[in-house]
Amino acid sequence: MFDAMDVILISFLLAPISREFALDAPRTGLVVGAGFVGMSIGAAASGRLADRYGRKTVFQATLLIFCAGSALSAAAPTLETLLLARVVTGLGLGGELPVVATLMSELSPRAHRGRLVSILESFWAYGTIAAGLIAVFALPAWGWRGAFLVGALPALYIAYIRRALPESPRYLAARGLLNEADAVVRQVERAGGAPLITAARPVAPPPLPKIGVADLWSRAFARRTAMLWILWFGIVFTYHGMFVYVPSLLVARGLTVTRSNEFFFLSTFAQIPGYFSAAYLVEKWGRRPTLVTYLLGTAVAAYLFGNAGTGTDAFIHASLLSFFNLGAWAAVYVVTPEMYPTAIRASGAGIAASVGRIGGIIGPFVTPVLVAAYGQAAVFGVFMVLLVITAANVFLLAEETRGRSLEELGEQRVATASA
Repeated sequence: MFDAMDVILISFLLAPISREFALDAPRTGLVVGAGFVGMSIGAAASGRLADRYGRKTVFQATLLIFCAGSALSAAAPTLETLLLARVVTGLGLGGELPVVATLMSELSPRAHRGRLVSILESFWAYGTIAAGLIAVFALPAWGWRGAFLVGALPALYIAYIRRALPESPRYLAARGLLNEADAVVRQVERAGGAPLITAARPVAPPPLPKIGVADLWSRAFARRTAMLWILWFGIVFTYHGMFVYVPSLLVARGLTVTRSNEFFFLSTFAQIPGYFSAAYLVEKWGRRPTLVTYLLGTAVAAYLFGNAGTGTDAFIHASLLSFFNLGAWAAVYVVTPEMYPTAIRASGAGIAASVGRIGGIIGPFVTPVLVAAYGQAAVFGVFMVLLVITAANVFLLAEETRGRSLEELGEQRVATASA
């Protein structure tokens, strides 16, 4: 929730930041791009660290880095300091997201894994709504620095996470810590009211060939890696290219700043049913058809919004954009950690997210330039085409993972490929 609040809040804060530091359009784009530079680096680094030192440890570290960056952003005396602070914030934010999705995936039973990861990601919608509330009510009173301070609040959550969040039992077992892994399973069973069925001594999983990050492009995983990298780049590029600028694009159409912020805020409520419908469909239909459907729905909504005015039609199309795009995001976070074995699961998810963040760096720069040159309709037409290409990539390259265990999807594939 706080991650989303930070990412979306920057779109509301660009105008007052630009006024205070007297920024032109390119330097304003740097404020957005700096965060994505940090996110790209953080996603790749944290995944590798999580495979080496544990999901829980890295999650706590990235959360502290994220909060420190938000506090530094609030106190930044110069543009250069603000850019540095946004990079630091991005390091934590980019590192946190793939690690948390990996941990949740590894803690979930196969029958509900897609639904649980989707519900986890649904809190992005609540963070988006929180960003809108801050923009509408708090920003006029506290200014942009006060808004950034709110982003430092998750630091208070660290103490609870240290006590209550278990480490992934799959990670522990893969590291040979069988008693610790068994203790986590028993903890989950007790919390859920299930019988303690692991009465015997923990048994180590069968040994598998040693694998590393280089194996992301091995015969066993090359197709999956290609699919994920294209998917992540396409959805991140289009998401940030569109959503970061929706309020300012509405202002350019003739709405006031306050009215455009309210307009955008209300349309984001459609993200909630978007997430929950995707959470249902990833287990009912499957991952691939759900993801393809929601990407194509986003493409249609992008075209309609780009050709809308400032009335009811624009609100409906912006709401459809929120519904389908965030539903697609839920499926992306479900699919990504399912593609790799435990030894490289966080690394593979983190590097895929890092490739996507390159699109996040490019998108905020490209959108205002193209809008100035060709108009909003043409730019959203480009987004529509990119989303269709992304959907075709998933349709052609993705394999269905619904109802299959992580061991079947990852470890067994390594053993088969090696044989």
